[in-house]
Amino acid sequence: MDLKQLNAFIAVADLRSFSAAATQTGLSQPSLSRLLKQLETDMGVELIDRYHRPLNLTEAGAFFYDKISTVLTEIDTVTSMTQRLSAPSSVLNIGFVPSVLYGLLPEIIAELKQSSPDIEVTLKDISSYQQMDALKSGEIDIGFGRFAHQDPWIQQILLRHERYVVALPKSHPLAQVREQRLIDLANNRLILYHQTHLPISTATAKSKSTKLTAHAPVNKKNLSNRVQPSLSEPITEPLLHLFAQYGISPFTTTTVSDLQVALGLVAAGEGITLVPASLRTVRTEQISYQRLVHENVTSPVYLHTLKDFVHPKIPALLTAIYHVYEQRGITYRRQQFT
Repeated sequence: MDLKQLNAFIAVADLRSFSAAATQTGLSQPSLSRLLKQLETDMGVELIDRYHRPLNLTEAGAFFYDKISTVLTEIDTVTSMTQRLSAPSSVLNIGFVPSVLYGLLPEIIAELKQSSPDIEVTLKDISSYQQMDALKSGEIDIGFGRFAHQDPWIQQILLRHERYVVALPKSHPLAQVREQRLIDLANNRLILYHQTHLPISTATAKSKSTKLTAHAPVNKKNLSNRVQPSLSEPITEPLLHLFAQYGISPFTTTTVSDLQVALGLVAAGEGITLVPASLRTVRTEQISYQRLVHENVTSPVYLHTLKDFVHPKIPALLTAIYHVYEQRGITYRRQQFT
């Protein structure tokens, strides 16, 4: 078997069509069919059930697809890393989650460019989860995210913890209360916006509360309303997990597509949410941001890159980060990528 045969098989398995797979791979349909037949002959196994439309994988084919697609991804990653190692780009491609952009990232980039005038930086808005694949493909060289990831290709350092604040409509009865407790917020509609969830292994709820109440749906586009799951189950949604740590389940929730939509709904009086403190300058005409008394209700800021290839400009970026932290009086532990 060879890579051409394997890539042909993956294309057919993904698209369930010889003609679509031929178009994707740039092969003629007879050539594609011949490669697949050679692969099946070499293995002595039928991988594709050709007698149904759309095409289906056989049981053996489904098993082979699951295993070989992982291997091919690793081959692509190794190839990309080898190419970058032999000829490192002078451009530092940085991925970031939107909430980081409202914080210290602009200041850090300005410090980096001032200390290293020859450096060229590109910035890409990309979720924490998507940054893992973007690092492997070479789309980005380093990423700022909010979640820890377990990936054999990635190394990650914790930069700092940022306190959450509660965002309330200006008309809310608690809008002027300077020190907020989660238990006092539980009877509100909590607006959820995270697209990345916690790993199940770190999100086991330790709560005794089972306050579950159904609610009428909100007729708004891009929203989903739901009753909270049983707190005996792992809670992987980050904001719900924070409440669950204190044995609390919010009265009701609304899930939206991103943080900006969440703050828009808060401004419209449709509920409350929790955001990193760096966002407390957004929509201040309609939103009151108040401190939470709970010291461990924080949002971490992580920096991650590849384990086997650290872009030569990354040490300069770390120096800029720590310089800004020192200027701001932010507590941190200095770390370096290996």
